[in-house]
Amino acid sequence: MSLELSGAAVLEPGDRSPEIPAMSDPAFKSEFLKVLQARGYIHQITHPEELDAAASNGVVAGYIGFDATASSLHVGSLIQIMMLRRLQQAGHKPIVVMGGGTTKVGDPSGKDESRKLLTDADIKANIASIRTVFEKFLTFGDGPTDAIMVDNDEWLSKLGYIDFLREYGVHFTINRMLAFDSVKLRLDREQPLTFIEFNYMLMQATDFLELNRRHGCVLQMGGSDQWGNILNGVELIRRVDQKPAFGLTTPLLATSSGAKMGKTAQGAVWLNADMRSPYDYWQFWRNTEDADVGRFLRLFTDLPLDEAARLEALPGAEINEAKKVLANAATALLHGAEEAGKAAAAAEAAFERGSLSDDLPTHEVPAAALDAGIVLAALAEAVGLAGSRGEARRLAQGGGLRVNDKAEMDANRAVTAADLVDGVVKLAAGKKKIVLVKPV
Repeated sequence: MSLELSGAAVLEPGDRSPEIPAMSDPAFKSEFLKVLQARGYIHQITHPEELDAAASNGVVAGYIGFDATASSLHVGSLIQIMMLRRLQQAGHKPIVVMGGGTTKVGDPSGKDESRKLLTDADIKANIASIRTVFEKFLTFGDGPTDAIMVDNDEWLSKLGYIDFLREYGVHFTINRMLAFDSVKLRLDREQPLTFIEFNYMLMQATDFLELNRRHGCVLQMGGSDQWGNILNGVELIRRVDQKPAFGLTTPLLATSSGAKMGKTAQGAVWLNADMRSPYDYWQFWRNTEDADVGRFLRLFTDLPLDEAARLEALPGAEINEAKKVLANAATALLHGAEEAGKAAAAAEAAFERGSLSDDLPTHEVPAAALDAGIVLAALAEAVGLAGSRGEARRLAQGGGLRVNDKAEMDANRAVTAADLVDGVVKLAAGKKKIVLVKPV
């Protein structure tokens, strides 16, 4: 089923467009869409022929929105950042929209809990921190294809609508509205959904319209969970201003084993170095599942496609070399080649030569605490080698928890100053996670 918008068909949320050319079909003429197709970014797309023509004949301004709920984005947002990078690499203009306004409301997509409302000061600080990551992937400036970053609070706050939503919207849940026949059949959520969140889709559509008017933006991109929100914006522009507008989504990314991309037992894989070290970031990519190596090389690095295919096809244990290439390339994009090199060298020293490196993650503990003794399970949890003490105990029972390279079966034993070797205690979980514990 489609919605007729100014004579063009737009798919409703959940439908997959039959108009997307197959991966082997050279139907796209624009460099931008050809690259996205070849590297596996495209999930759904509206008006593909119109968008392809626009991208072939001039500069297309496209945007992706990011809410500022934390001081860093995580790896789950990286595919969207790379989409903006591909847009700029193809000679078009990326627009990074920071949700200073929508962060005050909260996007309910895929969430079962209401978002904690942040202060204006919190949001501004988060945006400033997040910008440092985008500067690694995009070239910002005043040129026709230079990236710009805008804050949707610039226009949303002037509507006077946010204040109303923040004051009253938090007190009304969509669940209560289900009691009315007019909405009962349209909503099916098991957890409370506040009215303030329900308005998010209206605000995102307004973002697209405002960006179109201010910056000539004609394309909104995002994950497939944003398909419905994106269609609202496309529809609004085409109905209100009778102008072309397009939407494009990427697949929601999961590992081959079904795990959510960017989530680990120790939490989110943050992009800012102060929240996840370059070494730990390198290790995240080094630990990629075998079946995901080729896909991740195409999505998250600038490696040529033929080289990605060669590495993906490496047999047996040789695939580990491809994982190192992935880790080096992904880390270099975010943290620079020097930090990627340090991380690779530290990993080689720790895992292949058994020696220590100053670039290994270090966790400082009070010297007095170490003198008194710290339970190994508690220490493993504190340094991020295990998600809980229970997990640390199970790890130890399986022989996967080591102190100074010696398997430690008793997770309740105390780690003390007597375990110091060259001023540190080397803790390891499995073969790929090492943390140095240092007294201060």
